[in-house]
Amino acid sequence: MPAPVPGKGLAIAGLILAFLFPLLGLILSIVAAVKLRKAHASAGLAIAGIIIAAVILIVEIVAIVIGVMVFSNIVQMCLELGPGTWQVNGSTYTCG
Repeated sequence: MPAPVPGKGLAIAGLILAFLFPLLGLILSIVAAVKLRKAHASAGLAIAGIIIAAVILIVEIVAIVIGVMVFSNIVQMCLELGPGTWQVNGSTYTCG
């Protein structure tokens, strides 16, 4: 019976967590990749986990930045207009 490969379970866990909790999946996948490379084993699952987690994290960060920009723009517009309902350039703002 061959000896178990250290890091293989971490690679699988990192890949699964990359979809659910990308930051945790990224960390586990990096740790798994290091362990698998030290054991001279294939790190394909760990690399996949790293890539998927990184892409999802980047998309989440971009979405958060866009959301903050939109929200701050709305708040700024309401500060300028004051309370009430306003039509500005075809958009309706309800400030109160």
